[in-house]
Amino acid sequence: MSLFKHGRYSGFIKPISYVADLVLINAFGLLCFFKDIHSLSFLLFISFGWVITTFVSSFYEVHRFSTVIRILKLLFRQILLFSLMMFAYSGINFNLNLSPTLIVNYILVSFFCIAIFKYLMFFLLKRYRSIFKGNIRKTIILGKTPQSESLEKFLLDTPAYGFFNKKIICFKDRSKLDLEAIFDYITNEEIDEIFCSISELNNEDLLAVVNYADNNLKVVKFIPDRSKVLSKKLQHDYYGIIPILTFRTIPLDDPFSSLLKRLFDIVFSLAVIVLILSWLTPLIALVIKVESKGPVFFTQLRNGYNFKSFNCFKFRSMVNNPNADLVQASRDDARITIFGQLLRKTSLDEMPQFFNVLLGDMSVVGPRPHMLSHTDMYAKKIDKFMVRHFVKPGITGLAQVSGYRGEVESDKDIIGRVQHDIFYIENWSFFLDLKIIFQTLFNTINGEDKAY
Repeated sequence: MSLFKHGRYSGFIKPISYVADLVLINAFGLLCFFKDIHSLSFLLFISFGWVITTFVSSFYEVHRFSTVIRILKLLFRQILLFSLMMFAYSGINFNLNLSPTLIVNYILVSFFCIAIFKYLMFFLLKRYRSIFKGNIRKTIILGKTPQSESLEKFLLDTPAYGFFNKKIICFKDRSKLDLEAIFDYITNEEIDEIFCSISELNNEDLLAVVNYADNNLKVVKFIPDRSKVLSKKLQHDYYGIIPILTFRTIPLDDPFSSLLKRLFDIVFSLAVIVLILSWLTPLIALVIKVESKGPVFFTQLRNGYNFKSFNCFKFRSMVNNPNADLVQASRDDARITIFGQLLRKTSLDEMPQFFNVLLGDMSVVGPRPHMLSHTDMYAKKIDKFMVRHFVKPGITGLAQVSGYRGEVESDKDIIGRVQHDIFYIENWSFFLDLKIIFQTLFNTINGEDKAY
């Protein structure tokens, strides 16, 4: 099979990236940092070492649907492996007297340029697909379900991914279904990828589609039904030659990941408490006490990790009222004080929760905790709501930066929040946390409609 398929140019990208990166690391090494080293031995070691480490780190596994965060993770992983390789080279050739500072400078400069080139190519390709309609892959969706319709809308709304969906075909009316006609259409229209809805196509349909795709060099992908087990993130293993699917563990179940997140929480919360809350708290406390009677801090029991309840701290933004633990704040809520409106609009009322983070009840990033009464209510009516308690709740979260913050006005709001929280739990990474934190700061500066 040809590497460069019809209508695609992706096969050129990886070789170009390899050549460009190899030129960069060798040019910087031989011309700028290690001029006194025997050039041929250095060139061979660095080049072969680079190729081997990139295979280990999957450095060039960047696809059109990859994210900026994924590229950052790949860069971070590759810089660690390459650093180990360079220090190993220095240890083996100790007679060269390569200083650690020189090696670190070489690595930083090289990877700075590699990162620029990698992101430049990534964004240029996105622009090329969205504006000039190049490097396009034609798709067809088999099965008309809410999931497949959402996929069709996503492909239409994100031209930078380079997918052009030609048609979506309903499989519910079997009397009008003609698989051979569909296959002819796929062939004639030169469709590249076939998306199949698992919930609408039966086993015979799927087998026929897979057989056709194998014989006609088409890519088949499956759209799971969220209500089925196959919508979960599964791990594919083999017992001998028998394929076994198992639920993949939550990333934060890994001790190293959990420790990394906890260390970040401690450092970040301490920095906020010492550098900001140490002087901001007395100022806010003074205004709260002058404006209305009552305590400076408002504490409320909320459900956290493993469904355990804890006292969640906030600056008081309402007058004292008996419904504080029962009724959530709404737009133009009469209970909110004038200064409280400012606190809630800027999210300053949430700042004391960094003490919760330091104590270990919360994390900087995670699903937002709910009042006990709301947790009981949503757990009964919203499917998979309780999954949110597999990790610590957060001051901010993926749902909040995606538009699902504040008052729950309808079931759609809480369902969207749960879906984003579950995605976060199943796809956690340190870089995802950083992205959410920066997005939170950006949203706070720009202002949010539901910040009341």
